[in-house]
Amino acid sequence: MSERQVSPRVLLIAVITALSVGILASLAIRPPGQGSQALTTSGEQRIENLNWRATSSFTSTLPIIGVAAGRVADDLRAMTDGAINITVFDPGAIVPALEITESVKEKKIDVGFQWLGYDQGRIPASTLIAAVPFSMEPPEFIAWWYFGGGQELGEALYAPHQVMPILCSVTGPETAGWFRRPITSADDLIGLKIRFAGLGGKVMQRLGASVTMIPGGEIFQALEKGAIDATEFSQPVIDELLGFSRVAKYNYFPGWHQTFSTAHMQINLSVWQNLRQSTRALIRVACKASVTRSIAESEALQGPVLKNFESQGVITNTLPQPLLQELRSAAQQVLDEEAEKNPQFAQLLESQRAFSATYRRWKKLGYLPQDF
Repeated sequence: MSERQVSPRVLLIAVITALSVGILASLAIRPPGQGSQALTTSGEQRIENLNWRATSSFTSTLPIIGVAAGRVADDLRAMTDGAINITVFDPGAIVPALEITESVKEKKIDVGFQWLGYDQGRIPASTLIAAVPFSMEPPEFIAWWYFGGGQELGEALYAPHQVMPILCSVTGPETAGWFRRPITSADDLIGLKIRFAGLGGKVMQRLGASVTMIPGGEIFQALEKGAIDATEFSQPVIDELLGFSRVAKYNYFPGWHQTFSTAHMQINLSVWQNLRQSTRALIRVACKASVTRSIAESEALQGPVLKNFESQGVITNTLPQPLLQELRSAAQQVLDEEAEKNPQFAQLLESQRAFSATYRRWKKLGYLPQDF
């Protein structure tokens, strides 16, 4: 036998037989119920078991931004047959609503889910990946984040703080705010006590408003008691649920201060780096799905709410063009000044402006004019 040639046909049959035996053997020794689990050659389960506590800066009863964290947790639980289990707590239940990043850094919580503009005090450039006045609309921001270097810049921004930020929600523009009295010019902003967040708050301050920053759950009480005269927070469907229309009847548009608005999942950087590659991929996929769902839902829900405002006595209007021009001029000054003070801010702003300069031509040529 050792001196005889073995035909290719015989070799092929031998290989197929060996493979078949191997497959059948692996099936035979696999315990019942493990057919859906991905196993390594050593029999080790690829999906690691995680039991994490998470907190969000948005109450879970709010549409879009409030439900997003829970939906991501549900998706991860379903994709892993329960191996990745994230329990989401409302703002303040575990840590203060505006201290999520520090809590993730210090491992007081496993996961944060928030609008990163709340980090403006300690990370000035965070506002550029949260919301920027007179800036990108959602499709452009998403394009910049995934294909224009935004994700890399965002991760580098948070790396010194030992946090990995993962884009997990994008929504369209907010309202320009809710006011007790009409706004006809920049003079009406002087001395106005208003709740405002992010870079938009700095712009309002420049035009003479008295700006305060309070969490969403505390706004209605402050507005009702007269501690503030006006507020911005989110989109119509969310603002209505928070009751702003009951105490401030003038709702202005457009949302110049947040032409896009994001939320990011945050995980401690060392924890993230020690996760398996497959786990990290699952988390990113779940967040990308959430980005798609959040922008679709935010666009779908606003029209019916605006239709109902009239019956509630809400007066919806657009800000006067001269005021918008003044706000835009002030916004550019604020952005330039922040860039001069902070190299990371300057780097991110330069990247966004360069991307927009190229994108603008496509947007102008490819899309119908808004008034067509």
